[in-house]
Amino acid sequence: MSETVKRAEYYYVTVDDKAGEGSRLLEALRQAGVDLLAFHAFPVGVKSQLDLFARDGAKLAAAAAKAGVKLSSKKTAFLVEGQDHPGAMAELLGKLSAARVNVTAAEGITAGGGTFGALVWVRQPDVEKAAQVLGAR
Repeated sequence: MSETVKRAEYYYVTVDDKAGEGSRLLEALRQAGVDLLAFHAFPVGVKSQLDLFARDGAKLAAAAAKAGVKLSSKKTAFLVEGQDHPGAMAELLGKLSAARVNVTAAEGITAGGGTFGALVWVRQPDVEKAAQVLGAR
C-alpha cells in the first residue's frame, strides 16, 4: 500500500480550556450527523483550539452555528494514509523539507493493521507547493 495524500479542508474554533468544552461541541456535531475525518485539539494560552476536519464543510458550519460556535475561515491541511514502516513520518516530512516548505504542525499515528495516518499543516500560502511535493489529490 503506497501513501495516499489528500487535501483536507478544516475549520478551527477556540474554546475555554476547561472540562467538557470539547465534548460539548463534539456531541453537538454528532447529533447533527457531522462526519469528522479528523479532530485535533491543543492548548493556546488559557484557551484550547479545536481543528475540525469534516467530510462536509457546509454541514459542519450549519451544526456549529446551531451550537452557537463561530468557526474560523476555511483552511487546508493534508491527510495522509499509508503503510506503516520505520521512518514513515521522516520520509513524508523530508519531502517537504527538501522543497523548503515549512511544516507548521504534524501528527502521525499508527492505525493498526500495518497502516499509519498523519495530519500535516503548512502555511496557507504554501499549500499548493506542498500539494505538488506530496502528490496530493
